[in-house]
Amino acid sequence: MSVSRAPLGNMYEFALVTVAFALVVYSAWSLRQDRLWLGAFVVLPSLVILGAARLWWYTEASQLMPALDNIWLVIHVTIATLSIALFTIGAALATAYLLKDRAERTEGSRGWLAALPGAQALERMTYGIHIFAFPLWTFALVSGAIWAEQAWGRYWGWDPKETWTFVIWVVYAAYLHARATSGWSTRRATLVALAGFACVILNYTVVNLLMTGLHSYSGVST
Repeated sequence: MSVSRAPLGNMYEFALVTVAFALVVYSAWSLRQDRLWLGAFVVLPSLVILGAARLWWYTEASQLMPALDNIWLVIHVTIATLSIALFTIGAALATAYLLKDRAERTEGSRGWLAALPGAQALERMTYGIHIFAFPLWTFALVSGAIWAEQAWGRYWGWDPKETWTFVIWVVYAAYLHARATSGWSTRRATLVALAGFACVILNYTVVNLLMTGLHSYSGVST
């Protein structure tokens, strides 16, 4: 409010909005169905992101640079943050599924794992959340190209951030394809989904902080 713009202009703001989306989506989902068992899996990465944002990524609110002062900032970055929030919940479900599946394959579910739904149910939830997230990420990729054409006069330039956004899209597309392919087990396909989330983390940490390009808007002094 102090700078009269959406909170989407740097890495610190991006992290806060992503966590807010993740917690709102999880809370809304929990109101419709019993999902309290998923809380720890969602809250833990949210706390890690908030801690990193506060300790290392904090940036004072300021005016946007001209390239960012565009309606596509709100459209593109809002959809990107929502997509990552859903990918975070998807990674949480994938982790829960892998733990539950391993327990069912060995000694059986004990302790807190016994309170989780069955492995097959968790895997279906994992797939379902990615079905929602992937089209949103696709839209973020396309809208980013449109914005790039308006800002820099080209749709694509293999900037590090653009490249990694595409890498993430490819990995999650591979997950959805593997999930629908009879030759792949659901466990192996889920590992591909987690690889996609690892790429998301790399994109918004290593690429933002260490790679120089037209998308160097982290706001963090390195």
